[in-house]
Amino acid sequence: MQISQKLSIAVHCLIFMYESQVKVTSTILSVSTGINPVIIRNLLSSLKKAGIITVARGTGGARLTKCPQDISLYDIFVAVEGNERSGLIGIHACRNRMCPIARSIGFALEKQYMQVEDAVIQKLKALTLQNVIDEMELYDQKTNQTEK
Repeated sequence: MQISQKLSIAVHCLIFMYESQVKVTSTILSVSTGINPVIIRNLLSSLKKAGIITVARGTGGARLTKCPQDISLYDIFVAVEGNERSGLIGIHACRNRMCPIARSIGFALEKQYMQVEDAVIQKLKALTLQNVIDEMELYDQKTNQTEK
């Protein structure tokens, strides 16, 4: 489980879809995110496959299939990154060395890192797209107050 920028880009796109009054296309999302449209289309394809969005045939136009409070960050993560447990924190390769620490450090750290990964998964499951939207609104309110 390595969390790349795909998760934050996907969250950005989903919130854009939720709040948009216009037909949302990969071109519009590319402008909003600053990410290549091909990458956006790949993310949209993954989100569609996971049932998080629908995309109209032909002229396009993506929208959410559920309310933001019903979409967890974990749902989005699994859609765009896959459900593999590949190690949130990397362990350097040194098991074949003669050093007694090198031989066992990977095994010792692996168990500890799995606990960290489990905690991250549980937190991603507890947080929803609506939580992110709410935080954005709080930030906007605070920013508007300081500008006055």
